[in-house]
Amino acid sequence: MFADNVKITIESGGGGHGCISFRREKYVPNGGPDGGDGGRGGDVVFVADTSVNTLTDFRYKKNFRAEEGGNGGGSKCKGKNGNDLILKVPVGTLVRYGWETDETGKPDGLVMADLKTPDERRILAKGGRGGRGNQHFATPARQAPKFSEDGKPGKAYQVTLELKLIADVGIIGFPNAGKSSLLSRVTKANPKIANYQFTTLSPNLGVVRHDYGRDFVLADIPGLIEGASEGIGLGFDFLRHIERTRVLVHVVDAARLEDDLTPTQAVEKINAELAAFNPKLLERPQIIAANKSDLQLEETHIGELKNFCAEKGWRLYFISAATNDGIDALMRGIAEILPTAPEPADFEPDYETFFEPTREEEFITVEKVKDGYFRVEGMGIERLLGYTNMADERGFAFFQRYMRERGIIARLEELGIQENDTVQLYEFEFDYWK
Repeated sequence: MFADNVKITIESGGGGHGCISFRREKYVPNGGPDGGDGGRGGDVVFVADTSVNTLTDFRYKKNFRAEEGGNGGGSKCKGKNGNDLILKVPVGTLVRYGWETDETGKPDGLVMADLKTPDERRILAKGGRGGRGNQHFATPARQAPKFSEDGKPGKAYQVTLELKLIADVGIIGFPNAGKSSLLSRVTKANPKIANYQFTTLSPNLGVVRHDYGRDFVLADIPGLIEGASEGIGLGFDFLRHIERTRVLVHVVDAARLEDDLTPTQAVEKINAELAAFNPKLLERPQIIAANKSDLQLEETHIGELKNFCAEKGWRLYFISAATNDGIDALMRGIAEILPTAPEPADFEPDYETFFEPTREEEFITVEKVKDGYFRVEGMGIERLLGYTNMADERGFAFFQRYMRERGIIARLEELGIQENDTVQLYEFEFDYWK
């Protein structure tokens, strides 16, 4: 089965813990601390791989986690760095944050990465930093620190992988208009062709390699009917693949064998669905291919279609996928338009939303939850609690000094804290005393 939309969970590896250790060699009277640092946790890395065509590898396995970093050891031994987790996805894969969808069921999360270039690599979950060993906390006044720093946990995200095929030309139109037949005529692709709607249940790609001036990739986009943008029929499951194309070839049943719509009405209804899904799709160059022209056509409807295309400035070709008539002219017309066609759509990632600032300590919040109860949070506080030994008198004194130097105590007093009020710092709670 063609998989182009999956929901998975990714998690980077946590950093290893720093070590508390002291030198004890014979004849070394003043050994001092020698606790090593923890290793860095592994990253989760997405790679756009040309050898992968679908997201099938993610359909059954849903949870992916990188390796944890190793803990530090004595003698200043550093813990082993965790191995990165490499996830190979097809070129054109969009990674969205979260599993949310809009009212029609379309993925609605922020874009974390748009992997549209072969071999492109993106780190989407950075591994946790390893904790520092107690060797780093020795000072002239504190020569034997009995605390170290815990490793930073990894990042976990629920993400949606959304494949948008990268093709130069998208073939669109109602079912049974002859899209798959056209693709099979001009490429070596072998799509299923039959006389019933929704014969094609997944996009088909083919490369046109003929003397048309240049090679280009064609994509047969199935499932387009009235109401597709609202999830009717195959819905928007394959509308997303049109967003990557540069030119649209609209195949229409000129003989009206399968539908009561006139050719012009058929074109207008499909374009209305494109506009409802993404209005920018109508800005792409569009070519109308009137198929089944080897059969008897109604002059009134053909004249209407010619006038309609002339008003829009679209090229109109009469073809027959059954007899091959007019297909060479259509392919040459596509090759002429492609050099000036716009580049495939970009989906700009929102990096600032997912990656932390470099100065973690600057982001500390102090708030009054209710009378007598206050909360202090922030990355710097979280790190401080990780390596401070609250049971040790010197460690607790270091914690108090940090709170004053960072202005946290002054902020609490501005909010009206009184003696015996409670201050929460993550899993710790303290009573306030002057």
